[in-house]
Amino acid sequence: MTNAKGAAREAPGSLALLLGPLLSGALLVIAFPPWSLSGVGWAALVPLLLSSRFLGPGLSFLLGWAGGVVFFVGFFPWIREVQSATLPAVTAGYLYLGLYFGLFGACVHWISRRLGWPLMAAAPVWVAVEFLRSKFFFLAFPFALLGHSQYENLPIIQVATYTGVYGVSFLMVLVTGALADFVAAWMEKGKPGESGSGAFFRNALICLAVLVGTGGVWIAGHRSMLTPMDGPRLAVSVVQGNIAQKKKWDRTYRGEILASYERLSEKAASDNPRLIVWPETATPGLVLKDAELYRQMVSMVRRIHRFFLIGSAEYPKFGQARVERGRSGNTALFFSPDGKILGQYLKIRLIPFGEYMPLKGIIPWPVFIVRSDKKDGLIPGTESSVFDLGAGRFGTLICWENAFPELTRRLVERGADFVVNISNEAWFGRTAAPRQILTFCVFRAVESRVHMVRATNTGISCFIDPFGRISGRVHHGTEELFVEGVSTEEIRLGKTGSFYQRHGDLFAWICVCAVCFLLLGALFEWRSDR
Repeated sequence: MTNAKGAAREAPGSLALLLGPLLSGALLVIAFPPWSLSGVGWAALVPLLLSSRFLGPGLSFLLGWAGGVVFFVGFFPWIREVQSATLPAVTAGYLYLGLYFGLFGACVHWISRRLGWPLMAAAPVWVAVEFLRSKFFFLAFPFALLGHSQYENLPIIQVATYTGVYGVSFLMVLVTGALADFVAAWMEKGKPGESGSGAFFRNALICLAVLVGTGGVWIAGHRSMLTPMDGPRLAVSVVQGNIAQKKKWDRTYRGEILASYERLSEKAASDNPRLIVWPETATPGLVLKDAELYRQMVSMVRRIHRFFLIGSAEYPKFGQARVERGRSGNTALFFSPDGKILGQYLKIRLIPFGEYMPLKGIIPWPVFIVRSDKKDGLIPGTESSVFDLGAGRFGTLICWENAFPELTRRLVERGADFVVNISNEAWFGRTAAPRQILTFCVFRAVESRVHMVRATNTGISCFIDPFGRISGRVHHGTEELFVEGVSTEEIRLGKTGSFYQRHGDLFAWICVCAVCFLLLGALFEWRSDR
């Protein structure tokens, strides 16, 4: 068993090892949209893993942290497009998220050096760290999970029906760890004993076995996608209004906005859909508080005579959430063909610091995090709503709620045959944000084996089947962002659900437990060396 003492002195190519985590951060960036070089993601962490193996725990943490910052700065520079995001607040966010990479690097060093375990043991560590980042109180941030980079690698991501996105991340780091072990053995090939040529050939065989096993997962996923989809068909239309952000809440443009959505809805109705979906906060005002706007909406719905799901901002229904004077909630209104409002969904998962102030009254947030003119924010909902079309039932997710798989699972548990995600990503301009956010919907569809319907203000509006296949994008030529249009698709209302939908993050919790045992084992080994 390898002792950690003097590990840093054994490190070959010290400069390369010091730069390794930074290189890993940069390589991870290009694995995601807009570059979408997903194959790079299978080896991107090799430099970081090698640094964590050969350098000390302190350096492993600090360099991992730096690599994480590089990744998140490169992944979503678009956060700076949001007007309320100050440069100090964005910088603090990058530094916070980078800590998870530092934690990963330190844990990998501790386990691999103290227990003599191969770098493949990094796979459960990575999943545990991603799971922590996705669930950590109000700072939960399930964006840019490694598995998301594979959203177009459909055969591989079918494993998510059992494990969620974490299973894809696990596979990727397992392969990366095997490659890193192979490279580490090659770097030490000239040394005698276990660190010499014997370890090189052993790790080469292990690496080959891992690659073959991953190929088996790909084949199994491909075969599962050949399963025919059955069940009744239901036509749904999505409307992409392409309303400029500066116009959305300016009453001067109310007539123009309503006329645009009405025209697009009439075009959609010609395809004879059962349901027409407008994006998040599509209405230029509060429908339930503005009598004139309400009259106009009811008149339009009755004339077109279809079920409508319309994004708005409204005061919540009595009993659904505590109503506070002057505050509203991000809402989806469900209209019947005769203009009656049959239901209302109030967004549950609000964006911290953007839509609400976390721990308000407990933590006096500094001005560089929360501007002094920032209002109290929106009222969160408490209930997942499932709406009945007669021919099928569906649930709704608003904005970034599609990043949280438990919300989709809850809707399917309550009887939703498909899930609608409405969003407004005009905030981010012509950036990679819409394509990156689209990856969440792909995984939600695969995880719960349910159709996802996506209607956004400026793109990407589309349909996603239970195997993650994307279709029906609203587009003009090759452009799908900042264009208006409609798209209609027939979706299947077959039986939904999966192992993951029923059991949730069981796989992730197993990884967390495994990492706890590994860290305890490393701690006992360290104490025995003292």
